[in-house]
Amino acid sequence: MIILLMGVSGVGKTTVGTALAQQLRWPFVDADSLHSAANVAKMRAGIALDDADRAPWLQSLHQAIEGWIAARESVVLACSALKEAYRRQLVVGPEVKLVFLRAEFSVVSEHLAHRRGHYMNPALLESQFDTLEVPSDALTVDASRSVPEIVAAICSALGLGTVMNDAS
Repeated sequence: MIILLMGVSGVGKTTVGTALAQQLRWPFVDADSLHSAANVAKMRAGIALDDADRAPWLQSLHQAIEGWIAARESVVLACSALKEAYRRQLVVGPEVKLVFLRAEFSVVSEHLAHRRGHYMNPALLESQFDTLEVPSDALTVDASRSVPEIVAAICSALGLGTVMNDAS
């Protein structure tokens, strides 16, 4: 199974994805790490990527997902996947489970205000919300909840067992 966590920048894809992967003992992959140096430079400068910028990145993600499925590997993948066309390219089969981390602009803006060490310019948040095509075919989870609550909701909805707390 590939769990594709999607949503705007700053919604918590990496944080939730890391926690979910630890819980499931699966690898975690952040799709941001696969962007070209040119894409990273544009985002760092506050320039939104266009479809042409994203095309090679999406193709490499598509190939990675197909490879994981062929190898029967389970992976948690964090990827913005803001447009339906992007998701069609990434959801290559029933093994890919789409999870939409949804939050209001104000919640995400607050997250971004406290984030350090990421190249995504917070000024691009509005363009992320403008670009977002809300999926109708995804498990939707309220990203304003705590990380353990979000992980538990995903595991429950996907039939992956229950989340153990630190005291267990």
